[in-house]
Amino acid sequence: MASRADNIASNLNLANFSKATELKKRIWFTIGALIVFRFLSFVPLPGVNPLILESLYDQTRGGILDIFNAFSGGSLQRMSLIALGVMPYITASIVVQLAASLHPALAALKKEGESGRKKLNQYTRYGAVFLTAVQGWFLASGLEAYGASSGLQAVVNPGYLFRVGAVVSLIGGTMFLLWLGEQITSRGIGNGVSLIIMAGIVAQMPKFISNLFEGGRTGSISPFVIAGVTVMILALVVMICFMERATRRLLIQYPKRATQRGMMNADRSHLPLKINTAGVIPPIFASSLLLLPLTITQFAGNALKPDSVMGKVVIALNQYLGHGKPLYMLLYALGIIFFSFFYTAVVFNPEETADNLKRNGGFIPGIRPGKNTANYLDYVLTRITVLGAAYITIVCVVPEYIMAETGMGTLFFGGTSLLIVVNVTVDTITQIQSHLLAHQYGDLIKKAKLKGRLR
Repeated sequence: MASRADNIASNLNLANFSKATELKKRIWFTIGALIVFRFLSFVPLPGVNPLILESLYDQTRGGILDIFNAFSGGSLQRMSLIALGVMPYITASIVVQLAASLHPALAALKKEGESGRKKLNQYTRYGAVFLTAVQGWFLASGLEAYGASSGLQAVVNPGYLFRVGAVVSLIGGTMFLLWLGEQITSRGIGNGVSLIIMAGIVAQMPKFISNLFEGGRTGSISPFVIAGVTVMILALVVMICFMERATRRLLIQYPKRATQRGMMNADRSHLPLKINTAGVIPPIFASSLLLLPLTITQFAGNALKPDSVMGKVVIALNQYLGHGKPLYMLLYALGIIFFSFFYTAVVFNPEETADNLKRNGGFIPGIRPGKNTANYLDYVLTRITVLGAAYITIVCVVPEYIMAETGMGTLFFGGTSLLIVVNVTVDTITQIQSHLLAHQYGDLIKKAKLKGRLR
């Protein structure tokens, strides 16, 4: 028999949505914040000529720049204040989380609860500022040499004053994006940083569709390839939706307890373990680590002589780690697998879960409480994480390889972008449904109080 919660969840409709005033305010705030993000992507850095920069970018289109440009929502192409996006913050969070797992002092901070989490977030922001400054300096240096061989100058007045101004502007843009993401998380709907990344990817979708059909019109892309890409995207969406909702449910048994009437009841519940516990974090982390050195070498290479030793090293890195290259695919796949296991270990602690079950009197049938339960949870979680890591690797790597082999490498919309868009959309819709469900429960409580007063 369906429970009251199931009945309420099945009756969620637009009429209930129109009554949820707080939810509408949260959604409008989220939309407004994302509009501000899109406006900022069109504000260029001071001292940069946007027209010359656009022509230079068209000449060097393809490769790692297009990937980074996709995650920044076209900000890198326009060299805006938020050209680096939130990627420095994500890279800094990787370093801090790795350090928290290895360093005893940071591990102790992590166990302190909310205060420790705030301290680690503060360290992450410091790291984001440092990485933004380093990347911004190389970005500004590369801009000064960008197009020098063709006689075009993207920077109006090159020099240290421009570099310092560019670094300060980029740091301000990245920090503002982080603040905007925090505001979306606290006052809007969904995870703010994830929504900002998704908004940047979705903003490039019309360009992807127009490039695809323009290639079909001019004959550079076969109609069969277009049909295959369309079918692949639809199949990936179905696969992502199925796998993201897939869980391994562990039966939890609670001992019999006496009720007020003297009856003995034994409660049962389930502990759901998601197949993909890490979510979209592994591909974002893996791509961030690959984009960091490649972006630096891409722009630093413009200021180096090809005949020098450093110039040859930079050329070799860009050649072997280029988008669609075997080494890039291998490192990307290994990074996804590593961060799938790493972030799952960060999110889910078997020992803590086993202690909570033991404290509340719950146990898994056939498994002794305590250490044996923790070992069993680790055993199950490790095996389902293998499936989750394999699924994410297939979704992210295979489309990239197909696009590189079919000559569609300049089209950004690969498996990683699709995984981020679908996953963030599903999470946001789930939060909206939770708010609607809470609103309807609030209405039921108010009605119950009114009936009680009438009696």
